[in-house]
Amino acid sequence: MYTQHPADTVIVLDFETTGLSPNMGDRAIEIGAVKIQNGIVIDQFQQLMNPGFRVSSFIEGYTGITNKMLESAPSCHAVMDEFADFIQGYNLIAHNASFDQRFLDAELGMLNRQYSGDFVCSMLLARRLYQEAPNHKLGTLVNELNIPNDGTFHRALADAEITARLWLRLVNVVKDKTNLPSISFDVMRKLSKTSKASVPALIRKIAA
Repeated sequence: MYTQHPADTVIVLDFETTGLSPNMGDRAIEIGAVKIQNGIVIDQFQQLMNPGFRVSSFIEGYTGITNKMLESAPSCHAVMDEFADFIQGYNLIAHNASFDQRFLDAELGMLNRQYSGDFVCSMLLARRLYQEAPNHKLGTLVNELNIPNDGTFHRALADAEITARLWLRLVNVVKDKTNLPSISFDVMRKLSKTSKASVPALIRKIAA
């Protein structure tokens, strides 16, 4: 439905969670997102949320989010109900999007809420457009591409902000390669799903 929207009008999001899988009972503990309109950040969303149980010491150390911080946070249901309103009408971007999409789907599923946009993974796209990078972790790409950052990782809003800068860099790479003034979200999605070897041919097709 939103595939023909411009690629530089999206919401970039990131979750911090109690573990790797909502199917194993893991829950979100923080959501961060930035709303981009025509390449400009126009809004943001950030909120801790209480999963209803204590998080492990590993997660406390990894994210810097402590059980004490979560004690006074609103419930996952309250936060995610508000977030569902925030993302309506926008396509969605995340780095390693399959992870974030699993948690978004699980949390909103508990509320019988849905979202209308499609997902694209900035990590998959970076693998196609920056094939020479040593790896495609967010921190590595930030260093390789000299993307501005304050050194904060594994907090949701900071990661969403950095991913947003990466996403806009990726959009500009495709613009430069195709000599097109604007790129649709659908083009970026197709690029993220094509094989690395087929990227040059697809770029030529887009440019034609």
